Amino acid sequence: MLLIGYGNPGRGDDGLGPAFSDAIAARGVPGLEVDTDYQLVAEHALAIASHDVVVFADAEIGGKEPYSFRETAPGSPEVLGSHSLGPETVLALCETLYGAKPKAFVLGIAGHDYGEVKEGLSEKAAANLAAAERFFLAWLADALPAREEAAHA
Repeated sequence: MLLIGYGNPGRGDDGLGPAFSDAIAARGVPGLEVDTDYQLVAEHALAIASHDVVVFADAEIGGKEPYSFRETAPGSPEVLGSHSLGPETVLALCETLYGAKPKAFVLGIAGHDYGEVKEGLSEKAAANLAAAERFFLAWLADALPAREEAAHA
């Protein structure tokens, strides 16, 4: 399983994705590979091609709840360039280029302060991050054993 946390820590709450992936990576969960980046790019298609499950974690603007979690699938391609891509486009590239179609999820963590160039999360975003971590660790505890059982069947 692969977790990709992305966003810009120099833009306040936009750093929620990297803060999340760094916190999860520090736990050293067996069976979970963690990647932290500023944005999703075409090269992530290769990274996810060798995994059966991928979770994309990012800040969510305007989220009503502390976090959201949903399954996603390959989507219509965006214009490819040096700017960030969405998870659905990266999944479409993965399928097109490498023939791989991992199960994929998006974890959006509600942020509130995106205005200024500054490091650090707002108080509300930090609380949402903690809630998202608790959720993800519980979800992961269920997801990883199920994957291991399926691999041995």
